[in-house]
Amino acid sequence: MIHKPVRIAVLPVAGLGTRVLPATKSIPKEMLTIIDRPAIQYAVDEARAAGIEHFVFVTGRNKNSIEDYFDQAYELERTLEDKGKNDTLAMLRRFSLSPGASSFVRQQSPQGLGHAIWCARAIVGDEPFAVLLPDDVTRAEKPVLAQMVADYEKVGGNFVAVDAVPIDRVSSYGVIDPGARDGRRIAMRGMVEKPQREAAPSNFAITGRYILQPEIMGLLEDQQPGAGNEIQLTDAMARLMRVQPFHAWEFEGRRLDCGSVAGYLETVLTFAEDRPDTRAVLDAFLQKHAMRGD
Repeated sequence: MIHKPVRIAVLPVAGLGTRVLPATKSIPKEMLTIIDRPAIQYAVDEARAAGIEHFVFVTGRNKNSIEDYFDQAYELERTLEDKGKNDTLAMLRRFSLSPGASSFVRQQSPQGLGHAIWCARAIVGDEPFAVLLPDDVTRAEKPVLAQMVADYEKVGGNFVAVDAVPIDRVSSYGVIDPGARDGRRIAMRGMVEKPQREAAPSNFAITGRYILQPEIMGLLEDQQPGAGNEIQLTDAMARLMRVQPFHAWEFEGRRLDCGSVAGYLETVLTFAEDRPDTRAVLDAFLQKHAMRGD
């Protein structure tokens, strides 16, 4: 069976970033750098690797730097060209989005993730689409969204990325009620938002990667506020689950939360350890402090 391809990605970037204040008072949390590029670049790169052709950024006030970042910087490019810094110029252009490949829509007030997704409805139209939450940075040999798209092309429906977490931490996440399993694909019977340990149907936590059918937009249209008095995406997904199949994908790889101070530090250190040009500096720093007993 042929399923409509996933060509559009929605990236909700209107959040206030309160967990990493005061930095986010003037800098969008999505623009905080992980080594040499902002967190949002990693999400865009992951989406590109999955075949995404159009990116919809749902922004808010004080987020103009995101749009500027993905625009062409003619003066900078000309300067690099004049100075013969061709490798740097090629790198810069590799991270740019091609003309017409991005849209920016405004979520005027913070009414929840579901409302942010709904703001992209006119661009999504009747196409299936991916959702990537830039706070969740993933590390995987095959990018997580690419794993999901490959399986979606086999079975269609809706997909949610999940990651097994310690059972004593399930109250911090939305978790799935799992059904039958086929490899890394798990049929979903339901979802529970931040359950107590004894009431949790599983320890599979929902990660910020989704593939959704366009019918979710109609449900978000009249979705009543839920937890936190916000329009919750999970509430609309639970309604859509009554009429469409939902699959959880236990992805290969690692999830990092760069939306908190501790998580951001862990993310930076993880990427520093991965890269040859920063690993030696990190190792020397750790060895120096270990020898001093710090």
